[in-house]
Amino acid sequence: MEPKHYPPKHMGSMMGPVHLSAFENALKQFNAAAKVMNLSDNQIAMIKEPRRVIEVKLPVRMDDQRIEVFKGYRVQHNIARGPAKGGIRFHPDVNVDEVKALAFWMTYKCAVVNIPMGGGKGGVVVDPTKLSRGELERLARRYMAEMMDVLGPDRDVPAPDVNTGPMIMGWMMDTFSMHHGGDYIPSVITGKPLEIGGSLGRDQATAQGMVFTVREAAKKLKINLKGATVAIQGYGNAGSNAALLLQEGGCKIIAISDVGGAFYNKKDEGIDPVKACEHVKQNGTLAGFEKTGAVKRYDDPMKLLEEPCDILIPAALENQITVDNAPRIHPKIIAECANGPCTFEADQILTENNVFIIPDILCNAGGVTVSYLEWVQNRMGYYWTAEKVREDLERIMDAAFDDVYETSLTHNVNMRIAAFIVAIDRVAKASEIRGLYA
Repeated sequence: MEPKHYPPKHMGSMMGPVHLSAFENALKQFNAAAKVMNLSDNQIAMIKEPRRVIEVKLPVRMDDQRIEVFKGYRVQHNIARGPAKGGIRFHPDVNVDEVKALAFWMTYKCAVVNIPMGGGKGGVVVDPTKLSRGELERLARRYMAEMMDVLGPDRDVPAPDVNTGPMIMGWMMDTFSMHHGGDYIPSVITGKPLEIGGSLGRDQATAQGMVFTVREAAKKLKINLKGATVAIQGYGNAGSNAALLLQEGGCKIIAISDVGGAFYNKKDEGIDPVKACEHVKQNGTLAGFEKTGAVKRYDDPMKLLEEPCDILIPAALENQITVDNAPRIHPKIIAECANGPCTFEADQILTENNVFIIPDILCNAGGVTVSYLEWVQNRMGYYWTAEKVREDLERIMDAAFDDVYETSLTHNVNMRIAAFIVAIDRVAKASEIRGLYA
């Protein structure tokens, strides 16, 4: 089974990164909720900043026998409710600010869906497309070896993220097991191949969880999903599966994008997501997709975000919707499949314009939820059917949406602040019960 090599920013658009601090944006979201909750200084001090930030150097012998040194990170934000949980990404733009923000969001993502885990995140500064399979394996194993003391089934449980996948998780699990007497320890990491303890339903989990929240939002807003128009920024795993699932539910996909460009078709049946997936499989990206059928290419990929539609799904990278473009973005629903796609200021503009936002810590929590279910199955040594996994995911996501929606009505706040209120309350109470502050 060959590891997948994705081009840089595989999940994003062709636009370069927006130079805003992801962690500062995350803290603004936290502060808005904390203000509504009237948290004490002690409570804020215990649950705001990360508990541990690890930076390591990763020397790897390349195929030509030279040694190249990569930089790796692991951030554990909070473990009051359980072991840290969060992915490991391989990307040239990885930095400590980004990893801190992602770990922060993971704490509250786990809390908002009420699974007993905390927040963590990891990354390596590398372009994996420039590595051979052997080099990629040596880098993955070195990362796990260097993080051995801070990871573990009851400490910190990583998962795949941008440019990583099941095979890399398998190598990391094997490395951890080798360093523990050769035992078989699948619960140290999730997102593994099925053959070594992975869970059925994991591939579609993020998209499936998002679809459950979109369905609930549509009910509240009285939007008929049959014929609802959808634009998706980012056609990686989450974005492509979202397109497939929403089309199955009767939606019309009118625009999609990835690093190869942004494309639209507002006529007839819109874009065929199956054909788009086949194009990506054959070509690596969506580049050239305008040559198929009635599909047209945007001159500026960012214009996709401004496309009139019922449902907009940012499934790319952080900070894609800012004060600069938010006034021109008017879908009925924004479903944040990406982490942090909207800046705090953009969020306020969208709320004032009556855009219903399903925030990232709720909307894309399907991935971590099924990762948690995989971890549970590993601990039990008993594996579930795909139907059982889907049923549990649906139950958890529906309950989380209801909790957040009712909180938004109670406090008269938008869904993002409501999600943080729900999550912060759970983290703060766990910390207090454990005696972590008095």
